[in-house]
Amino acid sequence: MTPEALAGLHGRAFAGQGRAWSAQEFAGLLDSPLVFAVGDARGFALGRVIAGEAELLTIATDPEARRQGVGRGALALFEAEAVARGAGTVFLEVAEDNTAARGLYAVAGYEQAARREGYYPRANGPAADALILRKALLRQG
Repeated sequence: MTPEALAGLHGRAFAGQGRAWSAQEFAGLLDSPLVFAVGDARGFALGRVIAGEAELLTIATDPEARRQGVGRGALALFEAEAVARGAGTVFLEVAEDNTAARGLYAVAGYEQAARREGYYPRANGPAADALILRKALLRQG
């Protein structure tokens, strides 16, 4: 997927939440050989692997494809690619009030490792805490 396609899908996925990333931001991230994106036009995951640890930077599902396993599939592809790149652990951040994403991560086996208080600003109310989640990845062979 191109940076423009990633930005378009990310914008639809995060509409009204003030968190969509631009094509320039995606292009800048993808310039690094450590960063990779997996998925398709319905959903994708973007992350990086450094020194045996993976970080999920963002995951997005088109609103019309939600609750169809697209996010779960993108997350599984991300984890497989992270393992292929040598990661043994994956980390991510999620807003405490993002119940859909938290449900996805819980089913996938992620556990809370830490919390950042007041990390995600909200237009109508107090900032939401960020939960740092972690999962051990199983390496093949």
